[in-house]
Amino acid sequence: MSNDENAAPLDRIFGEIRENWGWLLGFGFLSVILGVIGLGMAAFITLASMVFYGIVLLIGGAAQFIHSFKASGWKAKLWHMLISLFYVIAGVVVVRNPVLASGLLTLFLAGAITAVGVARIIMAFQMKGTAGWGLILLGGIMALVLGIMIFTHWPSSSLVVIGLFISIELIANGWSAITVAIAARSASRA
Repeated sequence: MSNDENAAPLDRIFGEIRENWGWLLGFGFLSVILGVIGLGMAAFITLASMVFYGIVLLIGGAAQFIHSFKASGWKAKLWHMLISLFYVIAGVVVVRNPVLASGLLTLFLAGAITAVGVARIIMAFQMKGTAGWGLILLGGIMALVLGIMIFTHWPSSSLVVIGLFISIELIANGWSAITVAIAARSASRA
C-alpha cells in the first residue's frame, strides 16, 4: 500500500488534528493538571459546582417564567409557570445550601452507582463463557464497592464525592486527549 492509500483512512480518522495535534496535546496536559489540582480541592469543587448548578436552575426558571407570559392562549400556561417556580425554588435552595444539595445528589449517585454495579454483575453472569465477561464482572464489582463506600460514608462523603468525580473526569479526559494527540502526531509522520 502506498502512502497516498494510507493517508485517506487517516484523514477520515484524524482530519485536521493531524496538523494541529500540538494544541490537543496541550489541552490534554492542561486538563490533567487541573484534574490533579482538583483532587486536592474536592470539597471546594463540590460546593462551587452546586452553586453553579443552583444559578443555572435560577436562570432557567426565570427564563421559563418570562416565556410563560409570551404564551397567551396556551392551555398549559399555568403548568409552565408552575414548573418555572419549581426551578426557581430549587435554585434558591441549592444556592443557599450547597451542602444539602451535594448531600442529596451524592445519595442519588451512590444509589445509581450501586444499581449499575448490580446490573453489570448480573449481565456478566448471563454472559459467562464469552470473551470479556470477566471484565464486565470486574467493572460491576468495582461499581458496587464504590456505591457501597459512598453510602457507608454518607453524609460526610457528600463534600468530596462530586468534586472528586469532576477531577477524575478531567484527568481521564486529559489522558484521552493526550493519547489522541500522540496518535495523530504519529499518523501525520506516516
